[in-house]
Order: sequence, then C-alpha cells, then structure tokens
Amino acid sequence: MDIHSAITEIKGVGSKTKELFGKMGVYTVGDILLHFPRNYIKYPAAEEFQKAELNEGEMMAVLAQVQRTPLVRNSGRMPVTLLELESEEKRLQFIWYRMPYIKNTLVPGKWYVFYGKITQKNRQYAMEQPEIYELEKYKEKEQQLLPVYSLTSGISNNLMSKTIMAVLKSEILLQDYLPAKLKTEYNLCEYNYALQKIHFPDEMEQLIEARRRLVFDEFFLFIMGMQYQKERQQKEKNNYPFRDDGFALELMKQLPYELTGAQQKTIAQIHKDAVSPYAMQRLIQGDVGSGKTIVAFLMMAEASHSGYQSAIMAPTEVLAVQHYATYTKLCQQFGLDIPVILLTGSLKAKEKREAYARILEHPNAMIIGTHALIQDKAVYSNLGLVITDEQHRFGVKQRDTFSNKGSHPHILVMSATPIPRTLAIILYGDMDISVIDEVPAHRLPIKNCVVDTSYRPKAYEFILKQIKEGHQAYIICPLVEESENSEGENVTDYSKMLESQFPADVKIAMLHGKMKPEQKNQIMEAFSRNEIQILVSTTVIEVGVNVPNATVMMIENADRFGLAQLHQLRGRVGRGDAQSYCIMINGSRGKTAKKRLEILNRSNDGFYIASEDLKLRGPGDFFGIRQSGDLAFQLADIYQDAEVLEKASAAVGEILAKDPDLEWEEHHVLQVRMQHFMDEQIKKMNL
Repeated sequence: MDIHSAITEIKGVGSKTKELFGKMGVYTVGDILLHFPRNYIKYPAAEEFQKAELNEGEMMAVLAQVQRTPLVRNSGRMPVTLLELESEEKRLQFIWYRMPYIKNTLVPGKWYVFYGKITQKNRQYAMEQPEIYELEKYKEKEQQLLPVYSLTSGISNNLMSKTIMAVLKSEILLQDYLPAKLKTEYNLCEYNYALQKIHFPDEMEQLIEARRRLVFDEFFLFIMGMQYQKERQQKEKNNYPFRDDGFALELMKQLPYELTGAQQKTIAQIHKDAVSPYAMQRLIQGDVGSGKTIVAFLMMAEASHSGYQSAIMAPTEVLAVQHYATYTKLCQQFGLDIPVILLTGSLKAKEKREAYARILEHPNAMIIGTHALIQDKAVYSNLGLVITDEQHRFGVKQRDTFSNKGSHPHILVMSATPIPRTLAIILYGDMDISVIDEVPAHRLPIKNCVVDTSYRPKAYEFILKQIKEGHQAYIICPLVEESENSEGENVTDYSKMLESQFPADVKIAMLHGKMKPEQKNQIMEAFSRNEIQILVSTTVIEVGVNVPNATVMMIENADRFGLAQLHQLRGRVGRGDAQSYCIMINGSRGKTAKKRLEILNRSNDGFYIASEDLKLRGPGDFFGIRQSGDLAFQLADIYQDAEVLEKASAAVGEILAKDPDLEWEEHHVLQVRMQHFMDEQIKKMNL
C-alpha cells in the first residue's frame, strides 16, 4: 500500500464505504491523509455545579454528586432518562433518549462529570445526551484534542478517525518537497510530522506547529504557481488601444450623481492602461457598496466606443441577470446604441444559439454572463476587455481561460474582499491594483443593531413600518430546511411562519441555492420590481445583488456567520438614497459571539472588521468561521495567516531568483508538487 493505492487497500474499507468516501473526493490513501479536520473538540475544565455559570449554547463539563437514582419515563415508545441537579440559585436537568441503562450506571452519592451543550427551554436549563465520565477519566480527556471532520451521510467521525489512524500507523510517507535549507530558515517542521499532528495532536503546541507548516505549503505552492507562470509571460502588447477622446468623462457628466474621488481615480488609471502600449492587468478592490459596478460599465462603454467587445463574468446567475438589466437601462439612459447580450447556463438551447450568433455579429457588444462565457461554444469576434466580478470565486485558471477567448485582451478584476494592500500585492502579483476606498456621498451609513431572539416581534413591526413606507426587506437564515444537526432558523419553515406575522397583502418569498437558476432569477426580478416585499434567503444573495429599494437586512442566527460574510450581507441594503438598517439576531448567549457581533455593530468598514475579527479570534482559533474570498485554500486564511503568507512569498522569491526554471535536481519534486497543487485548485473550481 502506498499513497496512490485505492482507498479499499485500507483495512475496513469495502466497496460501499469506498463509494461514500468518493462523494467527499477521497479516492486514494493519499487523499484521506489530506482530508484535514475542520475543527477539534477540546474538553473544557470541569466546573462544580454549585459554582458553574450556565450559558445557553455553550459546551460545558459539569462536576456534580448524584443525589438520587435517575427516573425513566416512556414518551410514546421511547424511554427518556431524567436526572436533576438543584441548588438554591439554579436547576439543571440531564436528559438521555433511548438510554434506560443509565439509571443503573449512575450511583447515588458518587461524583461524575457530565459533558454536553447547555440548552434553555421555559427558563429551565438542560443538557441533552451528555457524556458521562468519572473525574479521573475526564481529566485524561481534558488533555486531548479530538479531530472533527467534514463528513457525508454514512461516514461517521469515528470511522474517519479510525481510517486515517490506520494509514498513519502503516507509516506511509509523502515526499517532502521543500529543500532542507528552506525548512531551517523558516522554522518549518517535516511534512509527514505535520500530517500526523494535524490529525492527532497531543497538545496545542503540536497543532500550531503542524498547521503552520501546512498553511505555509498552501501559500507557497499557490504563489509559486502564480510566479512561475508570470516569469514565462512576456508583457503583452496592447492589441486593443482605447480611443483617447474623453468619452468616459462625457458619460460621467451625464450621471445624476457625482462619482467619488476614488472612483474617478480608478477610471483614470484604467483608461491610462487601456491607451498604453501594453495590455491591462488590473485589480479593482472596493468595499461593499463603493460603486465598482458603474466603473465597470463606463469602461465597457469605452471599449464599445473604441470598437471592441467587452465581457463581464459574474459568480452567480442572479448577479449576471441583474448586471444585464442595469447595463441595458444605462445604455438607454445615455442614448448608447450598444448591443447588450446575456449568456448564462440556464438559458434554453434556442436562447443560447441566439446569444452565440449575436456575439459573433456585433464586434462592439457588451456581453454579460456566468461560467457560460468561457465554454467552447462561446466564440467572440473582437474581445478587447474581460472583467471578472468577485474574482476569488473563480480562480486564476478561469481568468486565463476567459482572457484566452480574445487575443490578449485587457483584464480587469473586481473584488469586494477587504484584503490589506501588502497581501493583495502577493495574491494578485501579476496585476496592478486600484482601491476604491470611498462610499458614494448620496448613500447614508447603515444603522446597525445586535439583539437577542426576544427582539423578533419588534423587528417584524419595524419591517412592516418600512414596507408601509414603500420599502422592502431581506431576512437571512443559515439553512434551507430543517436539519437534525443544527438549530439555526431555516428558510422553508421560516417563510411559512412569517405569513402569520404579516398582513395578507405583504408578499413573502424565499430564495436558496437548491433552486434552479431560472427560478432564482424570476424571484429576484419580482423582488426588484417590488412585487415581493420580504425576501427570506440563504447567503445566495451575499454577492453583489442590488435592489436600492430594500432598506432592512435582518439576519437570523447572525452568530453562525463569519464577520466578512455578515458584512457582505449587510451590503445588500443602503444602496439607495433612503436610510437603511441591519438587524443582527444573536442566537447565542456566549460572550465570544457577542463580542464578534459588536465589531459589526460599531463599524461599516470592511477592512476594520476583518482586522478586528482577526484580533478577537487569535492564533489558537484555527477552524472558526472562515473568511470569504480565501481562494479555495483548505487550511490557510489570508487574514489570520498574513505573516505566514509574507514568508511563503519571500521563500518563493528566493528559489525563483536562483532557479527560475526549477531545473535543479533538488527542485524536481517541488515542480511536480506545484503542478499537482494547481491542478487540484482547478478541480475545486469545477473546471
């Protein structure tokens, strides 16, 4: 058995289990070693019941002396075992379902540790299905970090742990591709040691050391792939020089509002690139609501004016359809005779054929779409400018595929991910960078509030008041439908419940990722026309959706989302002239959740939020809620691991300065590993 062996070579993995592992992308022995934990359970110190502070939603270990034998009741056919602890100040009930034998396990007068999640119903604290330990046994547990894996139905966490342990015990090694000198210089542990300890660390220090090595690898291989390709690319000649006659400036004068200084500066930088001797490669970085869309439109209009086609690729069909409607309307407003063409995957065969024909027919068209723009059937006649919106959702290879649709067209990338400039230079090393760091003056700052679940009735009253004034609202839920494994509000049931809270003339609809693209587009169009007043949605509306009439964003279980994601969601409102509001419902009583949400409550600045979130999470909280825009890294986080990112970039520079073609014998394995990593990135991006 080696790393290339089929998963069935591992003892205990048969054909059925092989199929289940396949659903997770695990086919070989090597694959399972690289299926890293998504979290770890660290058992907290046991607290004596009399002194313990009970907090709903927290995992706790309660040390208590059993006073009496537990009761067993039959609820229908299911036996329920109950044990109560009581003091002068509080009561805590332990509940076990289908475990009647516990009655004989717990001996009155003995001390035990009960581990589980604290819940609260009708002011009564409870712990369901708690684990039971004798104190000495629990103290052994306290020292351990137990891995928790992403799973599929039919594969338990226990099975995953046992299978990985079996491989590690076989001492199957993966070749370490980093030169020994580099590992010493950057204080990196051996690769196989890192693999062992990322799965089964004996202590936190080992986990930190292992993770640091594997994060370094992800950054190193990504940057090496980028720089290696860049070294092989000549600065391309400008095959599509824009006309330098002030066309965009004239259009800007016709706008009903004045662009910010940052927008005007960015337009000037893009124009300067587009008239220069070399093809443009530029990243526009702008926070949520900073006005990137109008900049993109003006540049596409300038491309058409110069006689070239332009195309913008959006990450979702909802956003592509929205861009199409916006660009069509703007062309009409400016009196521009420019064909605007929509191409998405959900178009019917006949509509696609018509779109392909129009693309060939109109050499100055504006083309808007999704991944359909880079399919083989999409053939362009004069593509001079390509724009990717929210670039991190596509990946470098897709950007290359898109640009290859023309003869070295100008490339513009737009991102709302607030990456500090030093990191952006590393991650987008082949691009010039423009930053739009001002919000349009006509937009009022969003008013925020963080509240607990008891505030819901008041929130509904407030939403109804806004609707009566002619506005609309989003309500975001973490789940699509009821799940046994999560207590988050779910879209399907929540939508039904809302109908009883609002008058019949308030139209409520739901939107989620499991819907067909055509259905999603219809709902968003109806919402844009104010035919729907409340849209209950998952985070499918996170990126770029623009309905200026929507003034309320209410986020259920806000504690379950990452701060960067919450900031993106909040950015769906505040896009018109009216005052907008964001209501974050905190479903947790934990102190950390409250602190995190307070960061959003205080600020609307994405860069500040990202840096504060990092400070709060700290170096030990590796597997918390990930930031969005992380370029498909498995472990690495560009915020939390900024220092490692900079070191990996320096290491790549050292190697390529001495051996730009990676021809040295000691770099042969590195070149193979880098190519494999880039291929895996492409797979993750569904190419």
